[in-house]
Amino acid sequence: MDPVTVFVVATLMMLANGWVLGLVRKDFPASLRPCAETWRIATLLLAGGSVTYAFRDQLPLGLASPLANGLVLLGCTGYWRALRQFYGLPDLWWMLAPALVGISGILWFAVLNPDTRMRVFVLSTCCAFLLGASFVLLITQKSPEGLHSRRVMAGLFALVAVFTVFRAGFILVRGISPSFDITGHGAWINMASPMIAALLPVVGTTAFLLMCSERIGRQWEQAASTDYLTGLPNRRTLTTAGEQWFAHWHHQKRGFALAVIDIDHFKSINDRHGHEVGDVALRHVAQHLQSACRGKDLAARHGGEEFVMLWDGMDAATALAAGERLRALVAQEPLRRAGEPIAMTISMGVAVATEGDNSFNDLLRRADEALYAAKAAGRNRVQVAQA
Repeated sequence: MDPVTVFVVATLMMLANGWVLGLVRKDFPASLRPCAETWRIATLLLAGGSVTYAFRDQLPLGLASPLANGLVLLGCTGYWRALRQFYGLPDLWWMLAPALVGISGILWFAVLNPDTRMRVFVLSTCCAFLLGASFVLLITQKSPEGLHSRRVMAGLFALVAVFTVFRAGFILVRGISPSFDITGHGAWINMASPMIAALLPVVGTTAFLLMCSERIGRQWEQAASTDYLTGLPNRRTLTTAGEQWFAHWHHQKRGFALAVIDIDHFKSINDRHGHEVGDVALRHVAQHLQSACRGKDLAARHGGEEFVMLWDGMDAATALAAGERLRALVAQEPLRRAGEPIAMTISMGVAVATEGDNSFNDLLRRADEALYAAKAAGRNRVQVAQA
């Protein structure tokens, strides 16, 4: 296979992947479309560089070398930017600097002061920097999201960066021409170069699509388990967690308390100030509950104006004290709307897991009964359920 054929095949594969990405990105959430578009453009830039390499002999060196290598450098910059967009990182003002330095150096050593060795050195250094920046970005992400596809992506960037440095050293030390001649001395590295270069736009695009797919799946999973208004876990998540906590308590006998919380006179807040303020009131209480969570504690919205707290490692006395702190905090910090304070209080029923509870629902029922007792006793109070 001659070098023109190798580059043409690589170009067609890159274009196919860019085409596929262009189709599927329309179905991506708005948050993922910018990075998908940047990745697609970077892939097309590399395809342009590949086809320029294929027909470089039909172009003058002063045009072919800067054009082909410039497209490669801009493509590597695009991949780096796409990954930063994927993780919500802003653009850096100097992100184009490596590509501009590389293009300027290649122009200098291809036209003004021809020097093949220096041209190879400049291109390889700038490419290795851009590939290394993408590799570092991927491995420094702490989120478990897309772990496997992220590792594949990081491995690809590392492989291409290492090969780029190795190829430059091999050419400089052995004195081989970087003309991609696959018939003479060092033919194997000239044959391997376009194949390795095609890994990012071909295999890398697949890994990128997997990262996007895993992000979308996680967003759907989060939407299914989270209350859209308050951001707290919803009733479905609460039930699952509560059953797990109860099973753990049943085996370990570690303290486990539950509180059912209701906003007092919530209907009057809606009637007097409107449902928009009612939604703000729900978020106001939810923030207090979330801030009171320690370690494994869980705050969830049970429905309407009712919330549930799961407290880990608490007996009746400590649960009562925790409930009183929450009640006092809500009462002391009124909701403010347009500068107007809106007084709010909560009532709470607390239950501690006992041997008489056969399931999480039993514990929840006892806490709910205690809540009704607290409201019947005048509201703005905490009532502990009897064992």
